[in-house]
Amino acid sequence: MKFSANLGFLWADRPLPDAIHAAKAAGFDAVECHWPYDTPAEDVRAALDATGLPMLGLNTSRGDVSAGENGLAALPNRTRDARAAIDQAIAYAAIVDAGAIHVMCGFASGSDAHTTFIDNLRHACAATQRTILIEPLNRHDAPGYFLQTTDQARAIIADVGGPNIKLMFDCYHVGRTEGDILTRLKDLNDIIGHIQFASVPDRGAPDHGELDYATILGALTDWPSPLGAEYKPGSDTDATLGWMQRFG
Repeated sequence: MKFSANLGFLWADRPLPDAIHAAKAAGFDAVECHWPYDTPAEDVRAALDATGLPMLGLNTSRGDVSAGENGLAALPNRTRDARAAIDQAIAYAAIVDAGAIHVMCGFASGSDAHTTFIDNLRHACAATQRTILIEPLNRHDAPGYFLQTTDQARAIIADVGGPNIKLMFDCYHVGRTEGDILTRLKDLNDIIGHIQFASVPDRGAPDHGELDYATILGALTDWPSPLGAEYKPGSDTDATLGWMQRFG
């Protein structure tokens, strides 16, 4: 079984190139990130080349974080900004050869938001052959986020209709909102593009909490790409990696 380190949380106290080297030293098979845009893409590319790790994915910009924004793609009347964020992510992904781009929809509701999200996702799918991911966020951590459930995500993917749009299945978010992780993984297998994990409910390392990761990860031994460790270490990242020996 292979694992990817999400550097939005793991070794987040280090510059991104240094975090990539730390992930390699810890035995990860790949890396992924949240918003790498403050780091020159060429520096990230150099670290990836030096370590041999692939970059699995990155997120589109959240927008104006100081104003509480958490994505733009479902916000009516923000299409220009949303597409600029998508284009920025595509350009960065091209330099670091990221396999996927997670398009963040933001806080919105209603039919106008749905139509806006669909239109912006179609723009993203047409603009790149890389995988476009959408991810439901749980209502506890992100109340008001437009995309909240895997059923909603499936309907949106069907509406977009592009061959390169997939679901980011985060066991943490699905666990907090829907539960029944193994059934949801099986039912959604045909549209899943990437899988992430963390403990429930504290989003810590997967060695405690409500989800039995020995069982969940054991059911994913045939998953073809690295599984994303996207958890909050709460301390030194290296001190939390005992789960890799247990599950790997």
